[in-house]
Amino acid sequence: MKKVKSGGLRLEYRREELGLGVRGKYLEDYRKGTNLVLLRPDVARVFPTEEAVNNALRSLMNIAQRTVSSSKRPNGRASARR
Repeated sequence: MKKVKSGGLRLEYRREELGLGVRGKYLEDYRKGTNLVLLRPDVARVFPTEEAVNNALRSLMNIAQRTVSSSKRPNGRASARR
């Protein structure tokens, strides 16, 4: 009686069953340092393109930098008020 293949992983594989490997297949992508970020559907509707997302994030970065730099007080006066 023949065993039926279950579609799961086997305990052992033969090298010839795996096919030819390709050396460095993903090397260029690795060197680019690409990131994949999944957006929720509601965010994707507002920012449908990569450019739109990047522009929005750059704007947020600029606002955050201006806010942090304008909130610093010289001469430690902020701590003296407490």
